[in-house]
This record gives sequence, C-alpha cells and structure tokens, in this order.
Amino acid sequence: MRFEKWQALANDYVIVEASELDGGEPSADLVRALCDRHTGVGADGVLVLAPPDEPGFVARLRIFNPDGSEAELSGNGARQAILYLRRAGWTDARQFSIQTAAGEIRPTILSDTTCRVDMGRATLAHAGEAHGFHFQHLTIGNPQTAIHIADAATLEALDLAAIGPPIERDPQFPKRTNVSWFTALDDATIRARIFERGVGETASSGTGAAGAAIAHVLRGGDSPVTVKLDGGELEVEVGEDLHVDLTGWAVPVFSGELDADRVLAQRLGE
Repeated sequence: MRFEKWQALANDYVIVEASELDGGEPSADLVRALCDRHTGVGADGVLVLAPPDEPGFVARLRIFNPDGSEAELSGNGARQAILYLRRAGWTDARQFSIQTAAGEIRPTILSDTTCRVDMGRATLAHAGEAHGFHFQHLTIGNPQTAIHIADAATLEALDLAAIGPPIERDPQFPKRTNVSWFTALDDATIRARIFERGVGETASSGTGAAGAAIAHVLRGGDSPVTVKLDGGELEVEVGEDLHVDLTGWAVPVFSGELDADRVLAQRLGE
C-alpha cells in the first residue's frame, strides 16, 4: 500500500488513495494500526481520496480518526488532502470542489503550500454549561463546543486530558463533540487549545480553530481572526451570516509503501 504522510501545524495525517485499499476503504483496525506511532506510520488520522461519485468534483475525501471512527470534516486534514490532490496531478485548477461527509468544500490554491478553504456556513446549536464550563455549541462540518476562558494564564493551566473526555461524551452531545478553549489576546487574535473527538488534545485543528473564532466573533471580536494554536497560526474569516473561510498551510513529510496486512497483524498481536 502506497501512502504519503503530511502535516499542517503539527496535525499529521496518512493520505491513501482508495485504489490502494481492498474494497476502497480502510477497516477501523487498519486505521488504528496506521495511526499507531510505535508499530505503524503514526498520525492523527487517515485521509482516503477516491474519484468523485457526482459530477463537478475533483475527488471524494473521507476522514478517519485514530480510534477508527469516521469524522465529517477536518480543516487541517482537508488542506493536506487539497494540496496533495494538486501535487499528485488530480487537478491543475486554482479553484475546485471536493466531496466530504460534511458536504462540498471549495478550496482556492494560494501557493504550493497554502490554500484558503470555503468551509461553508456554521450552524449555531445552543449555549449551555457542562462540567463547570459555559459553552457555545455549533456545527462547522462537525460538532464544535467553544469555551471562553478569561485569561491566557488560566487557559494554559487547563489539564485537557482530564477535562476533555467528560465534555466530549456529555449526553448533551449525542454524536460526541470536539472542544476548544480560547481567550482573546486582542480584538482580532485569540489563543486556543483543542481537544478533538476521537483524538484527544491536539497541537492544532482547523475546525476547532474555526469554532473558537466563531465564538470570539459572536462575543464582539473582529474578523478575520488569527488563531494561535500550539502548532502555529490559522486565519479564520467569519462572515455576518457565519460563513467561514479558513486559510493555512500544509506540507508533505514523507512517502512510502507498506504491507498493510503485516502492519495490521502487528497491531492485533498476531
């Protein structure tokens, strides 16, 4: 099985074309095996690219979390897939569309390593409280729960490994949820930390950054928003109608070929 390893702001994915997989999609066990950083390639998820099943699209993208579950969308993962498609010759267009489980996304290629992604319009769900935190819950391709923190020192002191799982699996979120904690550094800049559904704390998340940016704008902040994450910075433009454009970079790390059956057997201890 041929693959490429990519990363965007230290959020890394294994990219595989569907033609490399039996049946065109990976099993949950294979996803877990590929993402294992000791016996597999090591990644925050797997991106599977296939020809589109509708006209007007360049490709169909499926996104898998390291626990084997399928995600609707990933901002960082989408940029990696988009720039892979351009680099691998699937298209030479500057603007095109790809299919995802969350619907159509439309990227604009800005350079060999940077693109802007039209993420569509966010949908506000509800505000509330969970495990001692007030939150804004919304959807931007996938469920996001944004939590405002009063100051940077308090934000940095949070133990996401302890407080993330109870919120992710709170009954208020039947499909589980991604969680972002953020604080404003100025009117157009925020610092955010991200806990991803099925992943845990992560150095960055495009949709998580978008969720935090939307919550910041709803609190009166300016757009576009520069979101400072552990892995770097993303720019999120939030329209009055909550339409979101996400701009950032992604780069290849390495490519290779592996015996999927052997990697899977090692993972399963066979």
